[in-house]
Amino acid sequence: MREVPEMSSVFGAMHAASRSDQAPAWAVRADRLRRLRRLVTDHRDEIAAAISADFGNRSRQETALLEIFPSVSGIDDALRHGKRWMRVRRARTGIWFRPASSRLMPQPLGVVGIVVPWNYPLYLTVGPLAGALAAGNRAMIKLSEYTPRFAALFATLAQQTFAADEVTVINGDALVASNFSALPFDHLLFTGSTQVGHHVMRAAAANLTPVTLELGGKSPAILGPGADLERAVERILVGKLLNAGQTCIAPDYVLLPETMRERFVESARACAGRLYPDLDTNPDYTTIISPRHFARLGGLVDDAARAGARVVPLTQAASDAARRRLAPVLLLDVPGDATVMREEIFGPVLPLVTYRSLEDAIAYVNARPRPLALYLFERERGAIDRVMAQTVAGGVSINETLLHIAQEDLPFGGVGPSGMGAYHGEAGFATFSKFKPIFRQSALSGAGLLKPPYGKRFETMIRMLLR
Repeated sequence: MREVPEMSSVFGAMHAASRSDQAPAWAVRADRLRRLRRLVTDHRDEIAAAISADFGNRSRQETALLEIFPSVSGIDDALRHGKRWMRVRRARTGIWFRPASSRLMPQPLGVVGIVVPWNYPLYLTVGPLAGALAAGNRAMIKLSEYTPRFAALFATLAQQTFAADEVTVINGDALVASNFSALPFDHLLFTGSTQVGHHVMRAAAANLTPVTLELGGKSPAILGPGADLERAVERILVGKLLNAGQTCIAPDYVLLPETMRERFVESARACAGRLYPDLDTNPDYTTIISPRHFARLGGLVDDAARAGARVVPLTQAASDAARRRLAPVLLLDVPGDATVMREEIFGPVLPLVTYRSLEDAIAYVNARPRPLALYLFERERGAIDRVMAQTVAGGVSINETLLHIAQEDLPFGGVGPSGMGAYHGEAGFATFSKFKPIFRQSALSGAGLLKPPYGKRFETMIRMLLR
């Protein structure tokens, strides 16, 4: 691992290298992507073990599903399409300027900074890194101090895989992260909380560094009147309980018709038992990342209960603070001003909010900040179209949760307080590129007719242009 005091000098070397090789050939980019792929696949067991140790427990199967697979998939997509993405593209030329021509030339920005959170430390490193490398950039990565074992391992693997002026990893605490965000990157991508996102954006603004912010918020799951209840419950619980709810796009609360609530509760209890039998000892159930986060989640539940909410356990298991194993619960009749209804939950706690009409559910969502994700369970096409047309969210899955993030041809990003900008697939290539507009004049150009001294010929030409 490179020492933190070298941060500025590492950036300087990267910056110089990016300026001396401003148009890396596809062969160079593809080689970097293939090395990144080997880093992930050759060391997947070590990576899974390090992440599990950081969490206390996370199964290697869950890491394979949620981090290894989508990381490799994103790299493969870039390898498959990157050469096409980097081609110069024709652009339309205004009719009065023809036979001149217009082009868009994708060029690397230079040095990209990537700030990674703790909840999916591999995927949220490799996802943006694949896009940055496909676009021809160099990258500096700041990993979370909450995943120290993974951070140390990935830093070592990156150092073995890449030259210092290609990809480098910086590890350290919040002060290091603050100094990292203040470097004059050509682009900075931050994934984390909305609160920290404010600080990152302020630090980047000092250098006029463009930012992509992947934040969070309260992502609703809406059960429409025509929803398949059993399927909806299963897919919501799968999306909520993977990684013990420590997922930025996990369903944060459920909006459902009043007539469905009790059936939802009974179905959820049965489903949780099927997904995680014997939860006390179940090796598939992830633990909470730290004592502080465990205490925060317990505080949200206690605060809601004091405010009059009904806490409904989904399993017989009790929470275990010593092992940071938090048993999943539903919250019913939660007052709207309870903390759990105002803050992103980020854990296995799921409030149910009832509505009388689908329009009421839409209004409830629209009265709150734009969510990072929205999930709709409904079979009737008209109802689906109504919700899609009348709500705004970073991304949507219909009759499913989470899986929109795994589609490389769909840009991933938030809107408003849930983020700005997007990446994944070609959208990631575009985020980390400058599409330089190029206008090429023709020898047959008539532009010479529109120059001073202005006279009758000029007036005639302007009348023609403004017709």
